[in-house]
Amino acid sequence: GFVIFGRKCSSTAANAEKSEDAFLKWFLLLIPAATFGLGTWQVKRRQWKMGLINELRLLTTAEPIPLPPDPLEVNKLEYRRVKVRGHYDHSQELYIMPRSPVDPEKEAREAGSLSSSGEIGANVITPFHCSDLGIKILVNRGYVPKRKIQPETRMKGQVEDEVEVVGVIRLTETRKPFVPNNDEEKNRWHYRDLEAMSRVTGAAPILIDADFKSTVPGGPVGGQTRVTLRNEHMQYIITWYGLCAATSYMWYAKFIKKIK
Repeated sequence: GFVIFGRKCSSTAANAEKSEDAFLKWFLLLIPAATFGLGTWQVKRRQWKMGLINELRLLTTAEPIPLPPDPLEVNKLEYRRVKVRGHYDHSQELYIMPRSPVDPEKEAREAGSLSSSGEIGANVITPFHCSDLGIKILVNRGYVPKRKIQPETRMKGQVEDEVEVVGVIRLTETRKPFVPNNDEEKNRWHYRDLEAMSRVTGAAPILIDADFKSTVPGGPVGGQTRVTLRNEHMQYIITWYGLCAATSYMWYAKFIKKIK
């Protein structure tokens, strides 16, 4: 009787161990399956992001259109190239800082990267009276180094004549985490708050980044539009597919090779 009972116990234990092994085998297979799925998802995300970057690149290099006078219409045209004619009001300059210079040619090649180079300075935002539209807008004339922020250090570039400016429409920004608040009294702006900027200057809440060709000798360097779409999907693709390959091999070595 004891022998039969002992055999039953040992066979029950063996069955339990087998079912545990089977559960572990299929459960561990979920890891390479999940990482493969995540890698494939990142491939699709990368294709989508590359499409967006190409769209932005096309918008920022398209033929300029006349600026619509209606802010609601302008809000549908972010990154669209537009042209305006008029004159600057240099007495109401605003400074977005700190800013490093954007090399327009490098930006066109490497759209999507977040690298920056060059001396820290500011972007100069100047009210612009549009003679053809009868409204005042804001123009980001471009980058100046720290030593040239004060307008008296760059009087040659403070053009008074009527000029045509070609630029890219930019919409308002919300403050990102860790970015300081704008200080209107000290004229230190850290992000584009078009509502506050238009309140301070009396301009419409419309802003364009002047392009590089709109640069005036001795003035701020135009073409400071940074097309920043984080595109780190390739790193994620390598990570997830790498994990998939490693865990697949481990699973094969533990459960398949052992059987052979």
